[in-house]
Amino acid sequence: MQELIEIPKDLSSIDGPSLVLGIATTQEEVEAVQRLRYDVYTNEMGVHFPEAIDGRDVDHFDQFCQHLIVMDTKENLVVGTYRILTPEKSVEAGGFYSESEFELSQMEHLRSDLSECGRSCTHPDYRDGAVIMLLWSGLAQFMRYHNLQYLFGCASVSLMDDGVQAARVWQLAQQQMREYADQPVVTPLQPYPLELLEAKADGERVRQSRMPALIKGYLKIGARICGEPAWDKDFNTVDFPVIVDVENMDRRYRRHFGFD
Repeated sequence: MQELIEIPKDLSSIDGPSLVLGIATTQEEVEAVQRLRYDVYTNEMGVHFPEAIDGRDVDHFDQFCQHLIVMDTKENLVVGTYRILTPEKSVEAGGFYSESEFELSQMEHLRSDLSECGRSCTHPDYRDGAVIMLLWSGLAQFMRYHNLQYLFGCASVSLMDDGVQAARVWQLAQQQMREYADQPVVTPLQPYPLELLEAKADGERVRQSRMPALIKGYLKIGARICGEPAWDKDFNTVDFPVIVDVENMDRRYRRHFGFD
C-alpha cells in the first residue's frame, strides 16, 4: 500500500484502531477491497453482483481504477474504500462507470478535468466518522496531485424504506437545480419514476426522515446534485448524480483539505 495519511497516535485511544490511508498497490489489497464491498453491498444490503467471484465484488472497471483504502493496521483489515477513475483511465476503460447509468454529454467539456469516484463503503464496525473523513482527505489529495478540478459520482439512496429518503433527497435536488441552473445536468438512462417520489413529498414520513449521512456530508463540503436520479435495480437504489467543483467547495473544507 502506498501510504498517504496515518492518524496521529495522540488522537486514538491506546486500545483503539490504528488507521492508515493509502492507495492499494498489490493484488491482495485490491482483493481485500473487493471482499469488503461484497460484505457491505451483498451481505448487508442484499445487492446482487453478476460478476462476483468467491465472495468478492469484481467488475470491468476495477482494473482501471485507483483503489483508495483505509486499513486498521492492528487488525490488518481494510475498513473503508473508494475507487477512483481518472480521465485518462476512463478512455482505456471505454468510459466512466456512471455512463452505464447517465448520459453525460453536457459534461463533455469537463472530461479532461473530471475524475469519477464510486463503490464507497465502510466496515460496519468503523462507522463513527473517522474512516469517511480519511477517505475524503484521500480524495482531496488525489485531486490535488492530478490537478483535477471536478469529481463526479453517484450518491445511492436505498429503496428499502419504500423510497422515503429518496423522496427527501429529490426535494433538495430540485431546489439545487433551480439555484444552480447554469451547471451541467446529466440524464438518467433508466430513470426512477419521479411521480413515485413526488407522491410522497408531503407525507409525514418524508418530513420526519433524515437526509442520508453520506449525501449530507457531500452537500456540506459543497457538492451539487446535477440531475434526476437513475434507478439501479441490481442495487435496489435510487442513484443521484453528484459533482464537486473544488473551486466552489465550502471555504472551510478547501482549507481543511489543503486546496487553500
